[in-house]
Amino acid sequence: MTACIEIALKQSLGDAEASSLVKKADSYFKIHIESARTIHMLTIESDLKTQDLERIRQEIFTNPVTQVSSLSPLKIDFHWCIWIGLRPGVKDNPGATAIEAVEDLLGRSFGPDEGIYTSKRYCLSGESLTRSQVETLAKELLSNPIIQQFKIFSKSDWHPETGANVKPARVILDHTPCFDFIDIDSDQTLARISDQRNLALNPRDIPVIRQYFLDPEVAAQRQAVGLSGPTDVELEYISQARSDHCNHNTFNGIFRYTDILTREETIEHSLFKTYIQQPTLALKEKKDWVVSVLWDNAGVGAFDEHNNYVITGETHNSPSNMEAYGGAITGIVGVYRDPMGTGLGSKLFMGSFGFCVGDVNYDGPLKPPLHPRRLLNGVIEGVRDGGNKSGVPTTFGQTLFDPGYMGKSLVFVTALGIMPKQVKGRPSHEKKTSPGDLIIMSGGRVGKDGIHGVTASSESYSENTPAGHVQIGDPYTQKKMHDFLLECRDEGLIRFITDNGGGGLSSSIGESAMISNGCVVYLDKVPLKYPGLDMWEIWVSESQERMTIAIDPKDLDRFMSLSRQHAVESTVIGEYTDTGKLHITFQGKTCAYVDMDLLDKGFPAWEFDAVWLPPAVRGLTEPVIRKPEDFNGLMTAMLARPNICSKEWILRQYDHEVQGGSVIKPLVGVNRNIPSDASVTRPVLTGNKGLAFSQTLLPWYSKIDAYHMMTCTIDEAVRRLIAVGGSMDHLGGVDNFCWPDIGYDEKTNPDGRFKAAQLVRACRALKDACMAYEIPLLSGKDSMYVDGHLEGAFGERIKVSALETVQFSATSVVEDILHCQTLEPKSAGDFVYVAGITADELGGSEYYDLFGKIGANVPQVNFGANRVLYRAVEKAMDLEMPASCHAVGRGGLGVHLALMTMAGRLGMEIDLSQVPAAAKTLSDDALLFSESAGRLILTVPPDRKPVFDKLAKGLPFRCVGGVTDAHDRLKITGVRNDIIVDLPCADLDKAFNKLFGEMI
Repeated sequence: MTACIEIALKQSLGDAEASSLVKKADSYFKIHIESARTIHMLTIESDLKTQDLERIRQEIFTNPVTQVSSLSPLKIDFHWCIWIGLRPGVKDNPGATAIEAVEDLLGRSFGPDEGIYTSKRYCLSGESLTRSQVETLAKELLSNPIIQQFKIFSKSDWHPETGANVKPARVILDHTPCFDFIDIDSDQTLARISDQRNLALNPRDIPVIRQYFLDPEVAAQRQAVGLSGPTDVELEYISQARSDHCNHNTFNGIFRYTDILTREETIEHSLFKTYIQQPTLALKEKKDWVVSVLWDNAGVGAFDEHNNYVITGETHNSPSNMEAYGGAITGIVGVYRDPMGTGLGSKLFMGSFGFCVGDVNYDGPLKPPLHPRRLLNGVIEGVRDGGNKSGVPTTFGQTLFDPGYMGKSLVFVTALGIMPKQVKGRPSHEKKTSPGDLIIMSGGRVGKDGIHGVTASSESYSENTPAGHVQIGDPYTQKKMHDFLLECRDEGLIRFITDNGGGGLSSSIGESAMISNGCVVYLDKVPLKYPGLDMWEIWVSESQERMTIAIDPKDLDRFMSLSRQHAVESTVIGEYTDTGKLHITFQGKTCAYVDMDLLDKGFPAWEFDAVWLPPAVRGLTEPVIRKPEDFNGLMTAMLARPNICSKEWILRQYDHEVQGGSVIKPLVGVNRNIPSDASVTRPVLTGNKGLAFSQTLLPWYSKIDAYHMMTCTIDEAVRRLIAVGGSMDHLGGVDNFCWPDIGYDEKTNPDGRFKAAQLVRACRALKDACMAYEIPLLSGKDSMYVDGHLEGAFGERIKVSALETVQFSATSVVEDILHCQTLEPKSAGDFVYVAGITADELGGSEYYDLFGKIGANVPQVNFGANRVLYRAVEKAMDLEMPASCHAVGRGGLGVHLALMTMAGRLGMEIDLSQVPAAAKTLSDDALLFSESAGRLILTVPPDRKPVFDKLAKGLPFRCVGGVTDAHDRLKITGVRNDIIVDLPCADLDKAFNKLFGEMI
């Protein structure tokens, strides 16, 4: 029996989704819709009685205050109707949740042939609408062909029977699972197979793989278990493990670096070991608060006497460019699993995001879903749903725009957790697998979604990129698993835990079995979403919401009891051994049998030529820009720019109050509409300690020199922490690299050697900055190949490489949250100070970009001077001297003085001639818009000024003006003592909210 429940908002209420559709149809395609309504559909395949259907309609699925619903199609008039549903095989997360709700209400279970499927109907009214226009909306705006299907009905096509029969199709795989032997008679054959199967094998790896399987001793061992040549399961395992995404071959490669100007020549052996591992381990010895780094899913730092905090950051670029919503939600729930799988498991307490997309005002041939605005909407919604529905607050986020991200947009996601230092007398950050431990998979089931995710992420994005690696994360399933695993942890049931992320079981079991030195896995025991998956698909699928856990066999009954109690599916799928072999079977037949140390069998390091071309050699010079005549217009133009203007409409979509630990919010100020420097969260609600968290992205400086991009990025992240009350004694870092292809090819990547040199320089800068500020890198990740191929005006394929980009996240423990500070001035009469030197450093700035220029004078960080300055600000904050503090960043002093004015709704009068400057000859526009590093703006009450001046003596702190009650007005006097800026807050607000104002 099939029934359908339709649900819609009452006519008298605003349908936000339908209104958005009307607006986007006009904005994207100039298609006019007079009105629209959204109808949510639940197709129920079950033998439920009519009274049961009525009960669940009313008690579960309908809010009587805001909604109307019916067991027959709702009588909503339209000219055209678009039905959108998931494709067969795509997991229907809301449908799965609906089944659980119905089972709980009715006290009965759904059988294997029963189900609930969700879909939508969009009822569109408009006399002028054509079928062609409606198809455009269905294809390009309302559905994604990778995961969704659609049907279109005119008013004359539609009748009640039609509505009842519109439903998603079941997935049917009429296929018996099997494995194949792969022919490796030559390197060329294996290379061809790699291309056919999207294995992304490096040509230098192919001979090593063949040599292993052709070794007589290996062949004899394999013959004993019924195998001859390599199986597809084994080759897929090797390709996952050797992918750049999993094995970090680029960062572990050999770089021959040459500076074309100085003729400097060096050979770099492993950027990771030299510039990340070595300094971090050295700092770990100095910093007793560093608990665990460089080996687990996330880094661990001490929070208080009883707890440690856990942090990691990830990117999810490739899948987000294939399917923005699915890729982004999978990214956020995926990075959440990393703290869950760190040590013995941690409780999530916050997350953050960073989005880099193309020009939001782009008006070229790209249409949805690849248009930057559509991609942005999708990733915003994906991270929003992943975070909000997981019950994890999103306390920080940033969004930036550049044409370089047209080829591949970037999606950064970060997660933090908290865990007790001890679990049943055992350090919580320690874990291991031992022979005899059971291998358990908990959480979601395995399907075809997520195939070849890591290999697709290890190549440039093109029309050949497989779509099957896109998944749709399910935060509800993961939330249940999260709570279940924490209870298991606290009872001491977990010996080892890790998540099933990149590479799926092949990665989680393959890596964890190295600790015990062996395993046997029964693939036929792995729970599947549907039958018919081949063995290699089960092994490498990255289907979401799964963890791999090792437990003692004696604890199995209790573990399974808790699993049932939390409605989480858990299955024993093997055991750890000490045989030295990765042994995989299906229904008793071996399908993989390889040495655990296979990946150490002489695979060569990747090699790169890196040639550095200094800015002058590339023709970069300082541009000549006419002296501005209208600074008021210039200031408002800067505030309206995409990389400065308000992103409130994005931040407002994220719940930052859930769990009740938010201290400094994402938006601050009198009207709560100005982005804060950093967030402060109280992960342990019974204490007054907080964790300050900041992130910075400054990819534009890479246009000049990635070395200074990196140092400026880290410096800004540090001063953001100092601005809210963080400490220089406890600075933790997370580096997330996103880099274009650095492999040189005369035709396809002619600038590969320069990009490789940029990477070397960025890594050198990373070490320099971290050692100078004593920042151990608690975690990090590299995501290479941020390149894409777009269609040009004449149908040609154009390669677009993203900017060399690093997001740097920083943490600091705040001893007392009562000493934290926000950026808005608090009282008229307070003095305004600028700390730090302003220099002629407009290269790569927002100001130059306003005129279409790059420049050459990129900001350069003086670590020694800044460290002393930040220490002084930290001491002042501890003594509660400043009434407000704000880190100067993109846009320079002018922009950030405006932000403080808008935040405090008080006036500010500033004298630029008093700003600490590197030279007396700096012009007004240089003083206002230079982006020199190491600067902060503080306001100090009159009664604290004498003590503050004493503290700041000998340092570049200068009083540059005061806070006034002069009608919320920003007034700036130039170096020639003339008033160059005189703007009321209303004008600042208007400019700041102009670009996205209609979306707030």
